[in-house]
Amino acid sequence: MPSLLTIGRIAKLAEVNIETVRYYERRGLLPAPPRTVSSYRLYGDQSVARLRFIKQAQALGFTLEEIGELLALRVDAETSCDVVRQRAERKMADVAEKIRSLQAIQGALAELIAACALGGPEGECPFLASLEKQPIVKETEQ
Repeated sequence: MPSLLTIGRIAKLAEVNIETVRYYERRGLLPAPPRTVSSYRLYGDQSVARLRFIKQAQALGFTLEEIGELLALRVDAETSCDVVRQRAERKMADVAEKIRSLQAIQGALAELIAACALGGPEGECPFLASLEKQPIVKETEQ
């Protein structure tokens, strides 16, 4: 017989906040559990595993919407590894693009910091002045 756990207990076991559990329920990522007559939520062991799945997927950069899709794939007997791999490959491409964007930001900041080292007129900061000019970092099209 599966054990029934309170919201506080599953939150602790999954290392998340109680409000996170409630939020995931509202978002449909965690099924609403049965309630006692006093309206306490009682979760099964599978809820802890599901919360851990969600947190692991978030750590890999998946959005909650994407995690919902992964959860749906997880329970679909028709889902193949190819489908999941394609999702993971898309996420990896997104991450690579974010890295490129962050590297561009890093380069722009390095240039601005170097400008500060050169100094400027009294009362004028080259870093702040350059922020008022045209954009240094161009947004990548998505």
